[in-house]
Parts: sequence; C-alpha cells; structure tokens
Amino acid sequence: MRQTRRMSLVESVTNVIVGYALAVAMQIMVFPWFGLQVSLGENLALGGVFTGISLLRGYTLRRLFEHWR
Repeated sequence: MRQTRRMSLVESVTNVIVGYALAVAMQIMVFPWFGLQVSLGENLALGGVFTGISLLRGYTLRRLFEHWR
C-alpha cells in the first residue's frame, strides 16, 4: 500500500512537533553545560529554525523513498 502525499506530510509534521518539543527541552538543559546562556525566546526561535529544516528533510526523504518503492 502506498502512502499518500497528504499522509506523508501528516507523519512528518507529527514527527517534527515531537522533535521540536524534545529539542527545546534538551537545549534548555544542555546549553548551560557549554556556557551558553540564551533566553526561552531564543531557544524557541532556534528550535523553530531546526524544526523547519527537519520538516522539509523528512517530507522530501519520505517522498523520495516512496518514489523508489
């Protein structure tokens, strides 16, 4: 059974939302270990940049593998 483009997007968005929450939590915990002092807003913005990149990467790879299958 093939996955539709819409379901590929839904899967990628869900994965990225969970990843975003985890990434921001880890940044808040880990950045101080490296002497990085950033505000919550900066953590959220940085997480947002990486989230956008991750969403694009996940969707593109999913569609590429679906095409090859």
